[in-house]
Amino acid sequence: MPHRLVARFAVAAAIVVKRLPPQRIHALLKLARRGARPATYSEALTARDAAISVSLHCASREGCLVRSIASALTCRAFGRWPTWCVGVKTRAPFGAHAWIEAENAIVGEVVPYEYLSRLISVPPVENKG
Repeated sequence: MPHRLVARFAVAAAIVVKRLPPQRIHALLKLARRGARPATYSEALTARDAAISVSLHCASREGCLVRSIASALTCRAFGRWPTWCVGVKTRAPFGAHAWIEAENAIVGEVVPYEYLSRLISVPPVENKG
């Protein structure tokens, strides 16, 4: 239940953020990840599922950018950060796509890892110490 509540706010924020130019989205998400620990696959999937459960747009095929941003922001609200990615599908149907990853795996997508090629990503910050 708390993930769904947080996801509602994250989806609203993601709808605003998606209107920004790509370099601004990248900079904003790099700022948002500060202080967060890397998300596990399970944590990232819970955040993604929460975003899908509160937004029909996030559940749609065309909602990948909002879904990925909302999922990352939901993780961040719980002190975690997945790797947020934007790239292209390398197999037909070709096109742009946005997704999250955790523990070196694409979260919640039903495609092989090689199916997507990253152009922009915001991974968790490595803690030194």
